[in-house]
Amino acid sequence: MEIWKHVPVPPQAPATEGWVDVRGTKLWYWDTGGTGHPVILLHAGTQSAAGWVYQQPALAAAGYRAIGYSRRGYYRSDRGSDEDPGTVSDDLHHLVTHLGLDTVDLVGGAQGGFIALDYVFAYPEKVRSLAIVSSLMGISDPDYVAVNKRLRPPFFATLPHDFQELSPSYRAGDPLGLAEWHKLDEQAMTGKRIDPVLRTTPTWALLEAIRQPVLLATGDSDLYVPPSLLRMQAGHIRQAEVHIVPEAGHSPYWERPDLFNAILLGFLGKLGGYTNRTNH
Repeated sequence: MEIWKHVPVPPQAPATEGWVDVRGTKLWYWDTGGTGHPVILLHAGTQSAAGWVYQQPALAAAGYRAIGYSRRGYYRSDRGSDEDPGTVSDDLHHLVTHLGLDTVDLVGGAQGGFIALDYVFAYPEKVRSLAIVSSLMGISDPDYVAVNKRLRPPFFATLPHDFQELSPSYRAGDPLGLAEWHKLDEQAMTGKRIDPVLRTTPTWALLEAIRQPVLLATGDSDLYVPPSLLRMQAGHIRQAEVHIVPEAGHSPYWERPDLFNAILLGFLGKLGGYTNRTNH
């Protein structure tokens, strides 16, 4: 019996690369181009725009315009000034404007989900849909804060990234994939970790005001966002489609890319029936 089926990183679709100026700081991005609807991939706190190697070709092959960028201080992007850090939603909006995009689909993994929410709160008219994957979201309501304190004791933050984020099944079964993930993790950030600066503090009330379709997904072994926490999040979102990815942790798009890509493309494929409703 095979312990785990390794999924090799597929050849990447042709893409242009560039830098966008955000208040004097330059952010690196890649863009597969074309006339398909733009899907912007928002990376986790331990990764960068270079980490979407399983999703980039799948989205391009399905006819979407896939775009990824590294936030301030991440791979190939400038750190910028600590005195003028900007906000993640405004940085993203600079990219959207630079590329001349109308409405976009946002896919946020882990910390990238914070950025997706901050953007839809600030620029709702620009967002067609949200896919938020294994993200704590930064909800500030007391019940949610209390749940997260029960989930992860203080020492959790000192554990290695792979233990925090990758499922036991993946770490045990896929040494090749684990090594590739480590390379991307080490490459993503060479200096001090930069936490995102948000324009808006997320609350349940703000989630309940979102009118766009939302995909919520997590791994069944995610130590940050276990299925019960995901269902708690979903209870405050009007148009939530919920998926639990088996034998995956905090990075289901990396650990189970074939399954995750099918979920994401299935969700995006339904959007033709939705109107682009904004928050009010």
